Amino acid sequence: MTAQSTPGTTSSSTSSSTPSSGPSPTPASLTARLNQAQPYALGLFRIVVGLLFACHGASSLFGLLGGTAIPAGTWPGWYAAVIQLAAGILVLAGLGTRSAAFLASGSMAYAYFKVHQPESLFPLQNGGESAAMFCWAFALLVFTGPGALALDRLFGAGEATDAKAREERGTPVAA
Repeated sequence: MTAQSTPGTTSSSTSSSTPSSGPSPTPASLTARLNQAQPYALGLFRIVVGLLFACHGASSLFGLLGGTAIPAGTWPGWYAAVIQLAAGILVLAGLGTRSAAFLASGSMAYAYFKVHQPESLFPLQNGGESAAMFCWAFALLVFTGPGALALDRLFGAGEATDAKAREERGTPVAA
């Protein structure tokens, strides 16, 4: 007796996957593929965050994009806008990313605690969501570096020194 399978039923002699569907990815292979894409995802994250931050600075400095220009030299708004524009462009380009992100993160922490937090404790109540998000996004870039598609890598300042530093510390790239 041979076991026959009809559509909608299974038998012990047929395999669970059909040849046309191909093998399903295992969690390990999916993780490996995501790990390969990690530098590009991080680079895209850096570009988007840098662009948004630079636009915020340009809006405050020049009144672009529907913003209102802050008078030159006004403390702290005008100086914050200069930091936003300059650090945003540097982070966007991936040039001196860690230093620019450190400066940007600090400026957003200052903005949150000096401007927003005295109004109320939580960001949703005090209007400080963007300051808090930028602060933490730039803090992440300080520790992760620029990722792919950065000018630091083009000039050789990023990839070789990052790899050498990881080797000396004995720490992997991904968590």
